[in-house]
Amino acid sequence: MCLERLRAELPEQQFNTWIRPLPAADVLREGDTTVFNVRVPNRFILDWIRTQYSGRLEAIATEVAQSTIRLDIALAQRPTMARPSLGGSGGSGIGSPMLPPNALAARLQAGASGAHAAPLVHSPANPYQNGQEHDQAPMNLAGARRGGGHPQVMGLNPALTFDNLVPGRANQMARTAALHVAGAPGQMYNPLFIYGGVGLGKTHLMNAVGNALLADKPDARILYLHAEQFISDVVKNYQRKTFDELKAKYHNLDLLLIDDVQFFAGKDRTQEEFFNAFEALLAKKAHIIMTSDTYPKGLANIDERLKSRFDAGLTVAIEPPELEMRVAILIKKALIEGIAMPEDVAFFVAKNVRANVRELEGALRKVLAFAKFSHKEITINLAREALKDLLSIQNRQISVENIQKTVADFYKIKVADMYSKKRPASIARPRQIAMYLAKELTQKSLPEIGELFGGRDHTTVLHAVRKISGERGKDTELNQQLHVLEQTLKG
Repeated sequence: MCLERLRAELPEQQFNTWIRPLPAADVLREGDTTVFNVRVPNRFILDWIRTQYSGRLEAIATEVAQSTIRLDIALAQRPTMARPSLGGSGGSGIGSPMLPPNALAARLQAGASGAHAAPLVHSPANPYQNGQEHDQAPMNLAGARRGGGHPQVMGLNPALTFDNLVPGRANQMARTAALHVAGAPGQMYNPLFIYGGVGLGKTHLMNAVGNALLADKPDARILYLHAEQFISDVVKNYQRKTFDELKAKYHNLDLLLIDDVQFFAGKDRTQEEFFNAFEALLAKKAHIIMTSDTYPKGLANIDERLKSRFDAGLTVAIEPPELEMRVAILIKKALIEGIAMPEDVAFFVAKNVRANVRELEGALRKVLAFAKFSHKEITINLAREALKDLLSIQNRQISVENIQKTVADFYKIKVADMYSKKRPASIARPRQIAMYLAKELTQKSLPEIGELFGGRDHTTVLHAVRKISGERGKDTELNQQLHVLEQTLKG
């Protein structure tokens, strides 16, 4: 019954890609709970099944069995065969056509996943194809070499992995796409173009793909670099007339990861060489991942044919982390340091540091260092003391008047329009955005904000705040504009 329900709920491609190939499970009893231990071949599959299917699998299994079921999904201890077993005589075989030996498992047979858990993007052709584990000990990335003495892997930071990347709504789409690329490089979403403001995790995500691919394929030729390094290489080879060296370095990779391609703006020879490298890599089905501070069509002084190539694969945004995600980041980063941060302190810090993950980590370091040097417990009062300079700067710099001027300059209207009764969209929209930012970035009440916007009623301000807040989660361009304004206001 469970298997048929799965077939009905999931698109055939998803069912055949993710559920049917899962290997046989061991069924254990822990008190009143039945535990299904499922071992998968690599990190890519582990992350995908956990995030997209595990909750629904447990829910339907519990419903069918009429008892509590827990699904324990982890990496297999040893590399599995290229095509995992579809069942066996000794296991419950999730997705298996064979009946397991015990009655409870027979009723469950497969677990399930509802339509709401469907991936945000299509699945790769066969994520189970390579059975090697992703959790094997990483190579020395800086020193890895291959025949002929040419670098095999350059620039990757082994500390930046999917394991220590905190997932959330802000990076969900980008993380999902990156997992697909790590599991099936060269097949889909090529190139992958990730854009967003500074300090939001773009570099982390790119390195995570590189590290996952390297763990799965130790002989992969991977290069991570900043766009400025590519520019430097072009200049050097142009001066020496050694463009064969440039081609040898960039045209024979399996994965190219390049940060901040907006730095190519106005550099014609650099753009030409990158276009050549881009075409060569795509022709050999190598994968390219790029980051930028804006989406491809928004790049200034970049050749149209390059922008067209950037936009030909998949373009995804990383947004500023929402409050809950900021809290999760703080708690996880503190645990990495061996310290359990109280949730109320994490909320206090997260509410006061909103710009990006990098600033959040900086604030955390200050709090942890202050607690260590003062030999005190981590409390809200201690965090307030540790961050007093940061809080003081924020409170001093961000005023409603400053917000009005910054927003007016950004949207090219007059500051006086913020107070006026004019209602054309070209003025009303920026005014609502300024009201939203005033509520988010200052301690002013709704009536106080309304008074500063030409004596408007607090309900007008509330409407603006709710409208912009709601649209921010759906409109990527608006979210990017708000992020730029927030960064500008916070200096």
